[in-house]
Amino acid sequence: MTTLTMAGALNAALRDSLTEDDKVVVFGEDVGTLGGVFRVTDGLTRDFGDDRCFDTPLAESGIVGFAIGMAMSGYKPVVEMQFDAFAYPAFEQIVSHVAKLRNRTRGSLTAPMVIRIPFAGGIGGVEHHCDSSEAYYAHTPGLKVVSPSTVADAYSMMRDAIADPDPVVFLEPKRLYFSKADVELGQTEPIGTAVVRRPGTDVTVLAYGPTVSVAMQAADFAAEDGRSVEVVDLRSLNPFDDVTVAASVHKTGRCIVVQEAQSFAGVGAEIASRVSERHFHHLHAPVLRVSGLDIPYPAPKLEHFHLPSAHRVLDAIDRLQWNDAPDLSRAVTA
Repeated sequence: MTTLTMAGALNAALRDSLTEDDKVVVFGEDVGTLGGVFRVTDGLTRDFGDDRCFDTPLAESGIVGFAIGMAMSGYKPVVEMQFDAFAYPAFEQIVSHVAKLRNRTRGSLTAPMVIRIPFAGGIGGVEHHCDSSEAYYAHTPGLKVVSPSTVADAYSMMRDAIADPDPVVFLEPKRLYFSKADVELGQTEPIGTAVVRRPGTDVTVLAYGPTVSVAMQAADFAAEDGRSVEVVDLRSLNPFDDVTVAASVHKTGRCIVVQEAQSFAGVGAEIASRVSERHFHHLHAPVLRVSGLDIPYPAPKLEHFHLPSAHRVLDAIDRLQWNDAPDLSRAVTA
């Protein structure tokens, strides 16, 4: 067992992949000597040389375009976008070329790469530094989109993403970078598999990345009022694990989806639709969503109003048509 932060686990995954495969290369803005804004690439240039881990100009479109060429030539690039909204200048490269290269060439060319994006809020950041942009990528056929919520998953999912033959958008929750855990590094569940983090019988709460800890906190408070909440960590948004979600919803009959992103047209809307369409006769109440507000990301001192909280998840649980519904909102202050 090793005590690591999530940033440390990601660093270990990159380090092990660089060691095992000389075709793996890491590059982006300030990932070299500095070791990245969040120190995820700390020490990699020192230990592997500046031909394996190197800095690039401040040009995200160029970073991803360069990665496409390297991937077509047999390399496995791992690129960092530094902050979520900084990736938008590379969006055309990602959706028009990275995602479509295999299909466009009937499989004769592929783009195996990992696009690392520190994403979401909870760090007191300002606009362009705290976007939840997952819906853009999950909507794009040809991309795999994942987000870890634990230190162990950060390591194993990064190793899987680098080994994957298709492009993977790897969303790293910024607020969890310096969370710590005792872990045994190794294989957990593969990409495309959800995990039940907390078993329950009354309601299913689906979450991913930074919202898993919020769902777990809400489940603890709900238990004090006699509600048994099952928390499912989706881990992968595309491909999506319908099997695990179905099993949970069939058991509980109630479902809530939690996301930091804005509600309208978000990933949560797609998940709620899938659950409603496929499992309608197992549901005792409509599928509810707990999300960020439909606004641009607010100023740091206001972000706590925007981000989903355990209080708001408890309020959603309370609305799920219980015959003897207690006021769960009193279990925790906002």
